[in-house]
Amino acid sequence: MIKYKLECNDCKFTFDSWFSSSKEFDKLKKINLLNCSQCNSIKIEKSLMSPQVISKIKDSSYLTKDEKKIKLFKNKMREYQKFIKNNFDYVGNNFAYEARSIHYNKKKSKGIYGKASNEDINNLKDEGIEIQNIPWIEDKEN
Repeated sequence: MIKYKLECNDCKFTFDSWFSSSKEFDKLKKINLLNCSQCNSIKIEKSLMSPQVISKIKDSSYLTKDEKKIKLFKNKMREYQKFIKNNFDYVGNNFAYEARSIHYNKKKSKGIYGKASNEDINNLKDEGIEIQNIPWIEDKEN
């Protein structure tokens, strides 16, 4: 699909119209199927038109209130994640085991983070082991 800005040569009225291709515009013009909606003239020409460039990066001034809140939340979560990665040891799927080991063996630890099922989290809390469940945002987008 292509969008053209059209102008009537008789009344100078301008309007936009969509075509399946540039050839389709030429074909319709040649058989006189294009006309002005103001004066019904068939003297229609394409006028200069700037292309619409769509940026992948949204300028924050164009974001809705909710989009701004989500962006702020994600940025704050990324800050927390960076702090956690820099100050705690990653134990992966062994989180529940390592948390119990630290708690029951009273061993000193820098602090750990990792993955645990909801069942493991509930069991750790029932055992009196203090943990925090933090949502983790994957950096798949910039």
